[in-house]
Amino acid sequence: QVQLEESGGGVVQAGGSLRLSCAVSESIFSINAMGWYRQAPGKQREVVGTITSGGITNYVDSVKGRFTISRDNAKNTLYLQMFSLKPEDTAVYYCNAFRNNVLYWGKGTLVTVSS
Repeated sequence: QVQLEESGGGVVQAGGSLRLSCAVSESIFSINAMGWYRQAPGKQREVVGTITSGGITNYVDSVKGRFTISRDNAKNTLYLQMFSLKPEDTAVYYCNAFRNNVLYWGKGTLVTVSS
């Protein structure tokens, strides 16, 4: 079973930056695709972006040009670099991993963007 642990959340002012990390319990070479999702208070969880094993990324329109997903295979870690943060980016951010037709989730890390 793949275990995921997010870190790097916190409180930041609008316009600021944060980098989230997602540590994976095993080699991410075996993971088909990984992604970041978020859930704002009172809203459904939504995709932020995804990255394939080949490094191809996709992002939701609201974060394009501001967020970047990357993966460090040597460290078994997924990253979400966030720039130009807005109050509407406030949410719990989750990473997930899709391997062998099973989707695994971390417990999330809270990002709060103050205006």
